[in-house]
Amino acid sequence: MSTVLLVEDNLSLLNLMESYLEDVGHTVISTTDAKKAVEQAVEYKPDVIITDIVMPGMSGFELCRSLKKHPITGTIPIVMCSSKSQEIDRLWGMKQGASAYLTKPFSREQFLRTVNLVVD
Repeated sequence: MSTVLLVEDNLSLLNLMESYLEDVGHTVISTTDAKKAVEQAVEYKPDVIITDIVMPGMSGFELCRSLKKHPITGTIPIVMCSSKSQEIDRLWGMKQGASAYLTKPFSREQFLRTVNLVVD
């Protein structure tokens, strides 16, 4: 399957999303730190990056912009996954270069369907 870089500062949600992905055969690299995620994305070149938006240090919006500007990570699809549920948040995420925007809370099926859409 695919290699997924998962960026989420909530450990219980990070573990849940990891298990969803691993259960269907994805390889998961995870971090709670967006700045570290940039380094991991360059090093591992995942097939998709899933990121929260509201995180300390660097937001998911900033992370997305940074990854999209980088020559190694610029073409990797990014899924933003956030509790920010306003249409303006989704539009702003897409403007930053996200391929998909998923609102929390989500079901296992919604999560995996979104990941599969950007990976295929």
